[in-house]
Amino acid sequence: MSQETEKEKGNISINTENIFPIIKKFLYSDHEIFLRELVSNAVDACQKIKRITALGESADPLGELKVSVSVDETAKTITISDNGLGMTAEEIKKYINQIAFSGATEFVEKYKDKGDEKQIIGHFGLGFYSAFMVSDFVEIITKSFQADTKAAKWSCTGNTEFEIVEADKTTRGTDIILHISEDSAEFLNNARVKGVLDKYCKFLPIPIEFEEKILNNPTPLWSKAPADLTKEDYLNFYKELYPYSMDEPLFWIHLNVDFPFNLTGVLYFPKISNKFEQNRNKIQLYSRQVFITDEVKDVVPEFLMLLHGVIDSPDIPLNVSRSYLQADANVKKINSYITKKVSDKLAEIFKDDRPNFEAKWDSIGVFVKYGMITDEKFSERAVNFCLLTNVENKQFTIEEYKNFIETNQKDKSGKSIVLFTNNPETQDTYISSARKRSYDVLKLDGVIDQHFVQVLERKLENTDVKRVDADSIDRLIDKDIKVEISLSEDEQNTLKDAFKRVLGNDKLNVTVEALPTDEMPVVLVMPEFMRRMQEMSEAQGMDMNMFGGAPQFNVIINGNHKLIHKILKTTATAVNDALIHQIYDLALLSQNKLSGANLTAFITRSVLMCEV
Repeated sequence: MSQETEKEKGNISINTENIFPIIKKFLYSDHEIFLRELVSNAVDACQKIKRITALGESADPLGELKVSVSVDETAKTITISDNGLGMTAEEIKKYINQIAFSGATEFVEKYKDKGDEKQIIGHFGLGFYSAFMVSDFVEIITKSFQADTKAAKWSCTGNTEFEIVEADKTTRGTDIILHISEDSAEFLNNARVKGVLDKYCKFLPIPIEFEEKILNNPTPLWSKAPADLTKEDYLNFYKELYPYSMDEPLFWIHLNVDFPFNLTGVLYFPKISNKFEQNRNKIQLYSRQVFITDEVKDVVPEFLMLLHGVIDSPDIPLNVSRSYLQADANVKKINSYITKKVSDKLAEIFKDDRPNFEAKWDSIGVFVKYGMITDEKFSERAVNFCLLTNVENKQFTIEEYKNFIETNQKDKSGKSIVLFTNNPETQDTYISSARKRSYDVLKLDGVIDQHFVQVLERKLENTDVKRVDADSIDRLIDKDIKVEISLSEDEQNTLKDAFKRVLGNDKLNVTVEALPTDEMPVVLVMPEFMRRMQEMSEAQGMDMNMFGGAPQFNVIINGNHKLIHKILKTTATAVNDALIHQIYDLALLSQNKLSGANLTAFITRSVLMCEV
């Protein structure tokens, strides 16, 4: 019987005449997705025949399952071939012509009591029609695994009309032939196709062949049991994911849960640089080993977006094109689960190997502090392993540090005072003053420590946290110990007026205080509340001038310093003026605030003073 007499024509069953334009232009935002969908369908067909054969429902030998992709630039076609279960003409009409009737859904329903239903990728039933985003004409040539069935050829030009004829294919499986449209000619380039396959199909569970090479790893590390894996396995997989990374990860967490949702994956803690954005978007989201996206902000807590690795879950709700996540209760559960797994892992490492934990704290600390800032539940767990580092590089838990400063760093009201520096180099003068009192100073100089200070204040009861250069040391920790000043009130006023005149600013906030004789003659401080306002404004890209000008330092004159007494005793105005400039510039220099012409004048003046 000729093919002509067996030809069957009909109309694809749809509810809207405009379904193809919708699929082509709006359903899939990125046209390269067509290859992911068609290859995924081919993998499904292979998974199904594997299951059917295992159940003894196919007499056809299974053979070596494989999906092949080929490009014919001359014929302007892309062919996706598999040796899966294939289809009969009746099945084509059922699964292809009735849009949105998913063959995978029916298969899972049929075999759900026999296990392995999670291996089937297909879900929406629209994936095949993504072919028409890039094609003027699509052909399906297929032969079912079922005995005594004929091969069939289906063809369609992208409208609602199709044609089915008998085909001469003799082997089980399906070939989908895409006749690429002129405006999608980019996909006739082998390098372009390989790039798409590498992106979306790198870990599909059936071998994917292109240009006579297998491109994928069908059994990625996250699909294996942690007990079967070694440290080298995890490190090698990290290199597979990030071939250009120069550093090994610090450690990793293997995720494996099947209730109340299904989730597998491996999350790596990388070494962190201060450039946050370079470390973000490194977690890849998969659904049954099909790459979906690296935008996982809803699945992974914000503070863990700096992690690297893979998450795979069939329970993460995707939109119909599988291109992005949809809001769902499972997403929140997964988010909470990941948070708990990370906090449990960190607590375990801290408990079992504290020296190793401390050695890696520079990178781990970024995650922990970021988490404590943004996630209260994590913060409650992390308070037990969050470390504080002082300027001598000794490390403490928050509770340990509270006990460490309990005796020596209490003010007159009984409050404990935590001193910290955000720049040990430029604030060394102030740190030295604190050390002379045997006070301890924390080092909080990280990229997010400005915000972490507020967390620290919440976690430490009856405690204030102050930057070491926010005031004179005896006012930062006011023990109500009176130090006598050897200057009269008139002498103090004379000094204040002289500084304002020489520095050319009669609004300058100048005070004379009784500081120890071994302190600097002049100290510049910025009140804690003003400093925090400035830092907050800078972090938000705001200009302090909008609040009435950039904040100025308060000038504290050490009334007990011999240079201050020298100024009062010297009658030569020019000498006094030069000395006032000099000691004020020294104070600016200690704050790293002396530059440009002022720095040049200071150097010139220093040379002249040395010559006297």
